Amino acid sequence: MTAQLTFRDAAVDDTSILVGLYDEAAHWMLERGIEQWKPGGKDARHFRRLIGSGAHEVWLAEDRGEVAGAYEVWWDDEAAWGVRPPDAGYVHRLMTRRGARPGTGRAMLAAAERRIAAAGRDLCRLDCVTTVPRLRTYYEQAGYTAVGELAGKVAPDGSTYGVTLLEKRLR
Repeated sequence: MTAQLTFRDAAVDDTSILVGLYDEAAHWMLERGIEQWKPGGKDARHFRRLIGSGAHEVWLAEDRGEVAGAYEVWWDDEAAWGVRPPDAGYVHRLMTRRGARPGTGRAMLAAAERRIAAAGRDLCRLDCVTTVPRLRTYYEQAGYTAVGELAGKVAPDGSTYGVTLLEKRLR
């Protein structure tokens, strides 16, 4: 059964939920040999900094009153995309709770796309690590097109990694 989600802006009081979602997803990745997120990689400060900033939004998805996932929408992403005109929104940290109903991730991605379109932007952009081709396929199956590679995206700890840049036209 596909998820029937409701969405709400995350509040500062939700930071522990967001940290838990991130860590849960990071552990799931590590258990499957996916080198992407690290447990503890995003703490409450990260989410507090984004919530209510105006340059970013954090959204929670709920299924029958229970948190099923979360995602971030940014209004620019110079670190991955460089300086661009304000024609896109950028999706980050699409996090689905383990055990969520099938379709939860896609439903959250579609909600992010609707939010970006409602803000008058024509494109939804995101990036995914190049070492996880399954993730690239997931986004391509959702209508995204790979438009470039960035070999040296800089992580918060100063290390670098490669990402595939993907975008989807919303109008």
